[in-house]
Amino acid sequence: MKKIPKFKNEEEERDFWQAHDSTEYVDWEKAQRLTLANLKPSLKTISLRLPESMLEELKLLANKRDVPYQSLVKVFLADRIEQELSGKAGHNKAVQRIAKKAGSR
Repeated sequence: MKKIPKFKNEEEERDFWQAHDSTEYVDWEKAQRLTLANLKPSLKTISLRLPESMLEELKLLANKRDVPYQSLVKVFLADRIEQELSGKAGHNKAVQRIAKKAGSR
């Protein structure tokens, strides 16, 4: 195994790993899964355009659950992402409707 160099900053490390194969530096067969329970996920603010009716429906659903609608959107997105990544999500009508609308632009 090659020795991992010391890096001056994250950018230098990022550039290094983009140009090198980690298997030359790390024996992944001996790797152990690690959970960083106290690590806060980094957040990114985005702008999202939604039909007004959809936003109102989200607010109604959130109000029934007594949570902010933005938090409910994050829960919905997280659930859907998990479904997609696990292969359990089918091509439902909503996905087909979105694809159809995107194609008509």
